[in-house]
Order: sequence, then structure tokens, then C-alpha cells
Amino acid sequence: MPITLAQAAVNTANDVDFAVIDDFRRNSWLFDNLTWDDVVTPGTTGASLTYSYVRKTSGTTAAPRAINTEYTPAQAARLKYSVDLKPLGGAFNVDRVLANIGQAQTNETMFQMMELLVATRERVIRELVYGDTATNVDTFDGLSKALTGTSTELTTSTNWSTVATQVAANQELDKLDNWLSKMVSSKVGSMTPGQPGEVIPGRKAILGNTRAIQNLKNLARWAALPTVTKDNFDRDIDSYKGFVLVDLGDRADGTNPIIPVTSNVTEIFAVHLGMDAVHMASVGGAPLVRSWLPDFTTAGAVKTGEVELGPAAFVLKSTKAAGVYRNITVAA
Repeated sequence: MPITLAQAAVNTANDVDFAVIDDFRRNSWLFDNLTWDDVVTPGTTGASLTYSYVRKTSGTTAAPRAINTEYTPAQAARLKYSVDLKPLGGAFNVDRVLANIGQAQTNETMFQMMELLVATRERVIRELVYGDTATNVDTFDGLSKALTGTSTELTTSTNWSTVATQVAANQELDKLDNWLSKMVSSKVGSMTPGQPGEVIPGRKAILGNTRAIQNLKNLARWAALPTVTKDNFDRDIDSYKGFVLVDLGDRADGTNPIIPVTSNVTEIFAVHLGMDAVHMASVGGAPLVRSWLPDFTTAGAVKTGEVELGPAAFVLKSTKAAGVYRNITVAA
């Protein structure tokens, strides 16, 4: 059955794996709210880590008709997609002389483990957004590639960097609202719109880098529309009309944001999270996250530690469940 990281933590076999999952949840709203469909079962006669699903690409139409005439037939469109699950993680080496020098919370082993957690979390998010099997066969296709050419991709240039009045802020937010309106609200059990009472609260988000999210917050303040709440980890959660504003942050090496900025131009993504919208796929019956601390009980001066998530892959069940707003100029 589909699970969240909170549910995965309950089934962890040891305290280290629990701590790893807890770190993922506390440091990423997106990780904490993603659903993982743990149904993929490798075949016994040959390994297979493929998740197949149907993606809705367009709806059908309805109209009145004259007496003694027929309706004009029209069909909703959907396509079959398959994605191969991939493990994501990393490893580090520690010399036994350095392993336990200092306090347990800050010794070399714990330092390397915590840094690897940061890198793993960042890489999974980066692949979720920009993964492309055409350039890297060891990943999966992400949001940017899946949304290219769809009705929820907006490429018209806009400028958020010079907004200095309420009128200008409202004009930019009008464009944003028009874009968001092209997406369908996720509701329990289906992608059927028009059921506002069944929309899952807090399960839709706008993903961006620090500059884009800060600019969007500024626009909301100009228009007197900011909303700030607290989540279960006592984090301040900024939102705009029900969409949580998520700053995806920088790459693990600190060189660039996960969502890049080129000559002050960037993009944002909107997602509805759920089994009928945007989610992840994983292996059925297997731990979602595993970790291995260096084992210094055996001979050998240098030992290895590892963290691995998955195998997993990104799934987009409907192109109306997500969107991308490209070519946004943001303040320096």
C-alpha cells in the first residue's frame, strides 16, 4: 500500500535507519509529504524494477445537442508510461583512528553520515525535478521533462524583480493565478475537479529556489495575501492560496541552486501530491531507506558507510497535476 516517510519510519529495523528517515523529513517539506507507491516486485526469473502506469494527458468534452442530432464524439486521452526504479545514495570511508575521536554527535563517522544525508536528499529532489534518462541512463525522467509541451507549461517571460507597487504585484499574481488554474486540485481517490470539500489540505506546493520563493512572498505581501502556519516539526510554512511555498535550496556542493538561475532568470514548479497526481514508486516489501555504519569490529583500517534510498522513481499520473512557469526574472 502507498506509504509516506512517516509510515516508513515506523517499520525501520534499527535506530540508525529511523534517524536517517527523520532527518529526511525534518529537512525537507517535499520529502515529508511525498507518497511512495511500494508495489514494484522484481520477477523471480529475471530482475525487473519497472513501474507501469497510465498518465491522463487530456479530458473529454460535453455539449448540448439539437433534437434529432447526435453528439459529436470525443474521448479523454491517456498514455501508458513505464519507469525503471533506481537506487540513489552514496558512500564514505573512515579510518578507524579517526572514527570515534571527539563527541559521538560530532565525530568523523557522524559528520560523514550527516553530510551524506544532505547529499542524498538533495540528489533525489534534483532528479525529481530535472532527471532525464536521455542524458543519464541511471536516473528517471523528472518534472521538467514530463511537463515540456503540456498545457501547464508557461513560457511567457515575466519580471518579478521590479515590482514596487500593489497594482504591479496584483498584475503578476493574476498571471500566476491563471497558470495555477490550469491545474486540477488533487482530491481523495481521484483527479475529479469541483469537489473543494475533498481536497487534501497541505498537499500541493510551489517549488522554487530561494530567490524565486522570496520574490513570490514579496508579491503576496504587496497584495496582502501572505499565509504562515506551523507544521508538525514546528516549521514556519508559507503558502499562497493553499500552495505551500517550498524553497528547494542549493545543491549539496553549494555551487548552485537545485533550480538554477541564469542571468537572473529562473522557473518554478507547481505540484499536487497524491497517488492520482505526483508521487514516487518504490519496491514492495523492501525498506525505503537503508543505512550502513562502518563496522570496525573486523580487521581493516579503513571502513565504509553508506546510505541508500529506493530503488525509487518519479511518477506523474496526470499532466494536469503539475505545471512549470519558466522565464521568470527575479531580483538579484
